[in-house]
Amino acid sequence: MESVEVSAKTVDEAIDIALEELGLKRSQVNIEVLTPGKPGIFGLGGEQARVRVTALEEGTAREAPAGPEDEFYPEAEAEAEADIDVKDLESEEVELATDYLRSLLELMDIQAGVDVRRPETAADGLGRASAVLDIEGEDLGLLIGRRGTSLSALQYMVNVMVTRRLNSRVLVTIDVEHYHRRREESLRGLARRMADRVRQSRRPVTLEPMPAAERRIIHLALSEDRYVQTASVGQGDQRKVVIRPRSNGGDGGRPYGRR
Repeated sequence: MESVEVSAKTVDEAIDIALEELGLKRSQVNIEVLTPGKPGIFGLGGEQARVRVTALEEGTAREAPAGPEDEFYPEAEAEAEADIDVKDLESEEVELATDYLRSLLELMDIQAGVDVRRPETAADGLGRASAVLDIEGEDLGLLIGRRGTSLSALQYMVNVMVTRRLNSRVLVTIDVEHYHRRREESLRGLARRMADRVRQSRRPVTLEPMPAAERRIIHLALSEDRYVQTASVGQGDQRKVVIRPRSNGGDGGRPYGRR
């Protein structure tokens, strides 16, 4: 059976690259995480994640698509991380994550509160995260960083600490001043505008590179659209969403939301 080992900044990105090399979908492979990787503190230092991806049956591997004009399929589910347990807000994992986050904020001399709530949207990690830890305070832009990179590193750090302490596959989402919610609204608006453009022009549109969580929002926003379909292309930090017309055509001149 064909197998590849791939390193990338995150497990998700390594899996995406391996799937492209094999030309297979997640349902057709076995995934083994060799090294989960470490992002370092706020993106500094750290080490790459490494995975081994093996085709389930010999002969199932096919030549990988050369680009967005080849095979397209919805990737909202493929972007989701496997083997995640979703638990209640009162669970030990959520309480420990909250304690770790408050301790880290104190060590950084940041005066802020932490509010715990249930995930409500894709940006909150609905269906994947057990809780959202909202950080509230003043002048917290440093915690967000450029395009949310510092916030992602802080969230990764807390989740790794909880996983290693309790040996549990539970995730929490960390948000600052509702950054994720604002970003989700912006991405959904972008998805609708670009879908309109694709329907009217009948030509594919490629979005800028995005992390897996943001690509998933785009996929979900357009997953039930009758006129367009989405897929992720590229590798690593350059992985991006392509929106293209569905093969069944549809009314290309009708604006989004007016069907």
